[in-house]
Amino acid sequence: MNPTGRRRVLAAIGMTTLSSLAATAAVAALAAALLVAPARAQEKPLYSIDQECTAFSLAADGRVVYSVRHVFSKKRFQMERDDIWVMEAGGRRRRILEGAKLVRGTGPFSYQVRSLRWSPDGQRVVANLATKSMSDEEDVAQDADLVIVLEENGKEMKTLETENAVEGGSNAAWLADSQTLAFLKEEMKPSLLFSINTAKVGSGHATRIFDKTLFAAVAWSGKRNLAVAVERDEKLSGPPVLVLLDVINQKRTELARLEEFAGGLTISPSGDRVAYYRDLESLEVRDVSHPEKSIHVRALMGKYEWSGDERRILVKPGAENKSNTLEWITVADGQREPILHDLTFRDFDISPDGKKLAVRIPGKGNIVVYAVR
Repeated sequence: MNPTGRRRVLAAIGMTTLSSLAATAAVAALAAALLVAPARAQEKPLYSIDQECTAFSLAADGRVVYSVRHVFSKKRFQMERDDIWVMEAGGRRRRILEGAKLVRGTGPFSYQVRSLRWSPDGQRVVANLATKSMSDEEDVAQDADLVIVLEENGKEMKTLETENAVEGGSNAAWLADSQTLAFLKEEMKPSLLFSINTAKVGSGHATRIFDKTLFAAVAWSGKRNLAVAVERDEKLSGPPVLVLLDVINQKRTELARLEEFAGGLTISPSGDRVAYYRDLESLEVRDVSHPEKSIHVRALMGKYEWSGDERRILVKPGAENKSNTLEWITVADGQREPILHDLTFRDFDISPDGKKLAVRIPGKGNIVVYAVR
């Protein structure tokens, strides 16, 4: 073949190769676009809250209750007492608690809001607080849990026990009547075993239920007056026992004796499925109707919540007070789907109807709300 012909053949081969490469690149680009499409669909937020938020909770109607860090100095002490606000679906904001006015005792008193929960009727909010106080007689700070109830419209707090609060209460949640609170009290330090208690707003006293039983963990399904819990004996010697509790009728149903339990107990929105961390790298999921069967899901230990259809869980691995990425994990097959372009977030919350996702931005504490895809 003469040199001219050889050059024509090589050129043709080069064009074919380039065409093949271009086609391959196009297919790869299309595949990549399809893979990131769900995350891009969530990029445009529905709304945001540009304040230094410390805790928050979404309501099904689009409202957000949230706490804002409030630090101030009084005499020689620096104290933190978070304010609590409600943002309406239309964006209007109202402060329902001015933290500086929440006083306990006569000495220095600080608190941070651990969690906020709406009542089923959307008329009240319960706040779980971590407090630090100092008496006038002793110059030593004391840590304690505290539960308070707020009216959604900003009216004064309803009385539960003395001084409008439940001393020593934690993990408080509403039952179906929106009048009764269920909460825990520590029975073995440090936060090893708890009792379950209830109190009707305005009744002035709390009542311990399942009074002969101690629990290592409890998760509420308040709209159904149910809880799922892990029982332990006083010596922590026997196996953890997973139980379903009818809180109103004080009925106990044993679901399973667990080989391992590392924490992170939850109950799905319908109350049909429970999950917990078996160890630091795997979740165990059980159906309440068939608790003898379990599904193991590989997931690093951290915060997680159920999707509205209960087919997936949204996980933020790592410590609660550390930022990390979020990813959906399908319960049936363990398939993983990172969201929001692998950005890191300090905290998140899924609305009761499963249609909205709120995330808290590291550093600033701002809240951004997206539609769930």
